Amino acid sequence: MRQAASGAYDLLERWLTTLTALRGVSDKTIEAYRRDVGGFLGFLSGHFGGPQGMSALSKVKITDMRSWMAHERRRGIAARSLARELSAVKSFYRWLSEIEGIDVTSVLATRTPKFKAQLPRPVARDAAKAMIDTVELQSLEGWIGARDTAVVTLLYGCGLRISEALNLNFLDAPLPESLLIRGKGDKDRVVPVIPAARDAVDAYVRLCPFAMTPETPLFLGVRGKRLNPRMIQKAMEKTRLQLGLPATATPHAMRHSFATHLLEAGGDLRAIQELLGHASLSTTQAYTALDQTRLMEVYKKAHPKAG
Repeated sequence: MRQAASGAYDLLERWLTTLTALRGVSDKTIEAYRRDVGGFLGFLSGHFGGPQGMSALSKVKITDMRSWMAHERRRGIAARSLARELSAVKSFYRWLSEIEGIDVTSVLATRTPKFKAQLPRPVARDAAKAMIDTVELQSLEGWIGARDTAVVTLLYGCGLRISEALNLNFLDAPLPESLLIRGKGDKDRVVPVIPAARDAVDAYVRLCPFAMTPETPLFLGVRGKRLNPRMIQKAMEKTRLQLGLPATATPHAMRHSFATHLLEAGGDLRAIQELLGHASLSTTQAYTALDQTRLMEVYKKAHPKAG
């Protein structure tokens, strides 16, 4: 096995650089990986009594992993968050295995802590429409109101994640009848664009005070840079307070609602899976708050030998 002279944190930065350069991982994900894996490396330094390099990283056993997880739980880290941290550590170790040839069985064999998945809560049809109609009123600037309306319409009308909507560039406008969206895991999918979404984006572009080129982000903040998702979250927070909607009426809930309302209208579960970009049909089932009775109805309608 080739021994690397770099310390553990240098290896971490090399891994993050690789993710950014070769896989196009988002800045937000990179920072989450740096925080989660960096915390793990910090634990190892205390656990083993000093800064660690490649040699020490290669000797981590299942007992060390359990000690780290116990340490995190004592710090008050919830099972869901610990599962995310463990996933990041495993990804880091898979990379170490590729570049150093070390045995990472102990790390990869560490069991993910169990936690109860929180099912998303979709927004009711009338509430989703009211959200779209009202979000523009949260800003005194007309172009900002039009911008927020366009983004929220894309979330509900096309089932986009907020990151996917804000990653659009001016090159994408005017929006075509369908968009090629790159989602999680760099997976591409084709999403139909409803007329309401195209009209909302057109209205925003007409009002936007900034000059745009094909490379310019489509949705801009007040300083002319790519819009921060927090701005949409804040606008929706104000809107749901105005409308008396629950705290679950978030940008991501609009995507949930897109899927749920399509299914309630008779949409095919597999087609909705493709529109959302889910790798697993079971994920879509949970995403749409699909009960067992409705699932069987979809199954019987779709399967040639069912019913």
